[in-house]
Amino acid sequence: MGAYKYITKTFQDEYKERSNLLRERIASWRRESPVTRIERPTNVARARELGYKAKQGVVIVRVRVRRGLRKREKPAGGRKPSNNGRFFAYTKSLQSMAEERAAARFTNCEVLNSYFVGEDGKYKFFEAIMLDRDHGSIKNDPIYSGIAGSRRRVFRGLTSSGKKHRGLLHDGFGTNKNRPSIRSKRRGIRA
Repeated sequence: MGAYKYITKTFQDEYKERSNLLRERIASWRRESPVTRIERPTNVARARELGYKAKQGVVIVRVRVRRGLRKREKPAGGRKPSNNGRFFAYTKSLQSMAEERAAARFTNCEVLNSYFVGEDGKYKFFEAIMLDRDHGSIKNDPIYSGIAGSRRRVFRGLTSSGKKHRGLLHDGFGTNKNRPSIRSKRRGIRA
């Protein structure tokens, strides 16, 4: 096995066993601010799979997101019981929400991708790989330059997790109403 396979296996074992190292790590993350820039990725193997390179202009951000369903406020007026619901699942994944929060905090960067790093009873933690769009080394990189050139791609659902919650990761039978988008198909707009 190569080095990255060992790293991946170590992370999986830590997570399955709920090792002390992982618990301490999550406890320290809980005390940090919800969106924190970090020096290097926690899981290097996963970051490299998703396009991370250790070069100038590439930024890693850890984001903390609250787990669970969205809780609506209690309605003031009367409702019949079927319309009185208060807990609703998000259409977006928590990972997409984490990417959006990272992009809102670091406005000069574009989100390349993100990955899960841990969770406790209250929060999930993700690390987002971000590209500084004005940095010379990013502009000159043939892979990164096209991604950094598109503005606000995370808010338009163009990252991997964004495409997933839009239903665009799969092709063929059962997905014919997902393209160009679910909303445009519902409105009957032909593209």
